[in-house]
Amino acid sequence: MTARELSPEDLPEAIDRALQGHSILILPANREGAVTEAAPSSWAGTGTCPALILFTSGSTGQAKAVALSARALTTSARATERSLSGPGDWYLCLPVNHIAGFQVELRARLAGRPPVRSTSARFTAASFTTGADQLLDRAGDRPTYASLVPTQLHRILEDDHAADLASRIDHILLGGAAIPPALLDRADAAGLSIVRTYGMSETAGGCVYDGVPFDGVDITITESGTIDLSGPVVADAYVDIAADGTITPVDSPGLEVDVQGRRIMHTSDLGRLEAGVLTVLGRADDIIVSGGTNVSPHALEIGLLPSWQREGIAEMLVTWVPDAEWGKRIVALVRFAEPLRELAQPLREITESPRELARRLTALDHGMSGQLLPQLVFAVDEIPSRSIGKPDRQAAAELAAELDATAAEYPCR
Repeated sequence: MTARELSPEDLPEAIDRALQGHSILILPANREGAVTEAAPSSWAGTGTCPALILFTSGSTGQAKAVALSARALTTSARATERSLSGPGDWYLCLPVNHIAGFQVELRARLAGRPPVRSTSARFTAASFTTGADQLLDRAGDRPTYASLVPTQLHRILEDDHAADLASRIDHILLGGAAIPPALLDRADAAGLSIVRTYGMSETAGGCVYDGVPFDGVDITITESGTIDLSGPVVADAYVDIAADGTITPVDSPGLEVDVQGRRIMHTSDLGRLEAGVLTVLGRADDIIVSGGTNVSPHALEIGLLPSWQREGIAEMLVTWVPDAEWGKRIVALVRFAEPLRELAQPLREITESPRELARRLTALDHGMSGQLLPQLVFAVDEIPSRSIGKPDRQAAAELAAELDATAAEYPCR
């Protein structure tokens, strides 16, 4: 077999071949690319060839190619069925080049019916309603499922019809980025059945649901406070794909095998484990050092957004700009629920002053006393994100620096 590109219609049978060891599926690095199918002879490592090669989101730097076995993929998919309501019908509205989207295809294949696939290039409340209608119409007595990222859920909840359809889906997996508690509260008030997921490409997707790991998955909090994950869902290796298609394992301290033969993923996520339930506290490498103080963007976003939403803000992302005094000055990018041009005149005038907008928002009753708060708040039309909806913190910092440099009220800080 030579490597060949697959259409979405080809993918279900190609998944069968990959799970049986007859081929290796390679997901594209971006959503515009096509899934390719390669021969098992492309594998230059020891042991059985992987079933799937995919690329990480690159949220912590350069994207890496990850090799997942058929066992890791099917263990994850079956554990999801057991955690929900058994085999059911799936709505695919995530890009398939990411593990969350691919897992929807895999779960649907194992459940015996193709997913309802979104046909829209851009996720909107309207595109969601089209697919959700199809899902609910055809499901019959089978349970219905969807997998979303927080940005998508925001858009659904801003539309009454979309929210009503979402409330009729039996379970909605939600992950891929930090989930503001206020967003969960809104979803609960609208009657949605949300299952919070935590995982990554290297763990075949979400392997911790509502803080509880799948059977066989072990969570360890290291001395530095970061999360280690081990178990059958962990990837075999990072790999390099040569120009001739050869796939070779690459040693990495992030993925290890212990003396007992368990594969371990050393994450950069900070976490807390209480009575077997995991709370993710953000990424260690996202920490911003401002004036000698460590600031967690995740903690600020989770703590501030509930009060800021009362001012009409739908999303926020904490980042930084260079500063001679502080080294890094804490700032926030915010998206209002209404387009900026449609805001009431007094509020629109405040959004034109990042310093005044910060004063107004940080003065609210948010319970974040003793924390360094954003000193500048920039209103933007869209929060920078990657293709699956994860916040793009590098792009956010670059955008904040551009906005800071061009803000007319403080050109000489």
